[in-house]
Amino acid sequence: MAKEPQSEATRELGVRVRDLREQQRIGQEELARRAGVHWTFVSQVERGLRNLNLHNLLKFAAGLGADPAELVRGLRPPEN
Repeated sequence: MAKEPQSEATRELGVRVRDLREQQRIGQEELARRAGVHWTFVSQVERGLRNLNLHNLLKFAAGLGADPAELVRGLRPPEN
């Protein structure tokens, strides 16, 4: 049974991470190494299953050589 993204924001963040990673032609394992996280965490983020805290957002941005703002620009919090 496939899990659903936590929110539209986590789904979109995951899409952005995956797109940047694929543009660089690196795998999840390489991004994980660069960011200092486990590759399964990369997979969960890309599928929108994890909500990144600030430190992990900064790690992902550094691993991708991206400005953290590029990853979150325009995202909105979930409506309750």
